Amino acid sequence: MSDREKVLSLLDSVPDYKMGYLLAYVQGLTADEEADDAFCRKMYEDYLNDPERGDMVSFEEALKECGVSPDELRDSL
Repeated sequence: MSDREKVLSLLDSVPDYKMGYLLAYVQGLTADEEADDAFCRKMYEDYLNDPERGDMVSFEEALKECGVSPDELRDSL
């Protein structure tokens, strides 16, 4: 039995509630990597060119703005 035949025979035993996971996985395996790379590049360029994206802040600055100290964060983990 070929790998393809094994996959197809196992497919009948996959419960319906797991089909979405299987579909996403198979779509990922069959994705066109060049198209995916181009999509990601475009998203990154759009992000860089977005006039409303705001300034970047360090992790420490973000903690401070939220009123959390790094020590409190570490102790809570």
